[in-house]
Amino acid sequence: MKKHILAFSVALLAAGAAHAQSDDTLAKIKASGSITEGVREASGVLSYALGNGVYTGFHYEVCANIIHDVQKQLGLSNLETRYVPVTSANRIPLVKNGTVDIECGSTSNTLTRQTEVAFADTLYVEDVRMAVKANSGINSLSDLNGKTVVTTTGTTALQVARQYKRAKNVDFHEIFGKDHSDSFLLLETGRADAFVLDSQVLAGRIAMARNPKDFKIVGETLSVEPIAIMIRKNDPAFKKAVDGSIARQVRDGTVARLYDKWFMKPIAPSNTTLNLPASAATRAAWENLNDKPAEAYKVN
Repeated sequence: MKKHILAFSVALLAAGAAHAQSDDTLAKIKASGSITEGVREASGVLSYALGNGVYTGFHYEVCANIIHDVQKQLGLSNLETRYVPVTSANRIPLVKNGTVDIECGSTSNTLTRQTEVAFADTLYVEDVRMAVKANSGINSLSDLNGKTVVTTTGTTALQVARQYKRAKNVDFHEIFGKDHSDSFLLLETGRADAFVLDSQVLAGRIAMARNPKDFKIVGETLSVEPIAIMIRKNDPAFKKAVDGSIARQVRDGTVARLYDKWFMKPIAPSNTTLNLPASAATRAAWENLNDKPAEAYKVN
């Protein structure tokens, strides 16, 4: 009997140690000499794939700088970055279960999500609108009556669209793309009349389309949402390191330069320009760094 109790106690101690290790990302990074980054393959200019396992984008570059600062903090001569492509549907579970240490995509910081994960300080504040074909005649959300609207599975845009549908008594059919590329393809091929999502993702998909002039972003702002880098909950040391790097990048002008590079200048692979100046809300976030959720923001 005592042997069984001892074995059970050892098992509990081992499980507790494993859990503690998973909640101490800095210790995990130092012990393994590697960090695992969640990246997106088509999240506008925040994070996207160039092919052959190469990723880039605004949040991707911010995260590269964070990882470099973490390496210096830990005194590591080398730190390997391992990339895991994530989707809107699996990004939160992969952060929670320790598969991904830091997710550098286009995740909205919401109160509901804060019960499962933590967010770094916000560097980009997004508005949710819709993309349509330029010749569709759709200019407002009220024009969606009887139309088909696509959103990407696992995004907050779905809830926002449904709220509008109920509030305005607009009857539209909902379909879902498995990722942003799939959602845009549904719009491009005429299977959807409108694609509702973050404006910068919509602008990025349009910029990379075969004929960008065939599409436009229209309609009212459905919601204003802080988009932030995601990490595990209950890991104050890692959050402090991440937020400290972000503060440094704001302070020395890195963030402003990266924003100009990705939102105001031609980007690969299409060499097109989004021409999306930093909004007042985004600039306010830089000036007063915080991790407030979307519910703290109001639609004007």
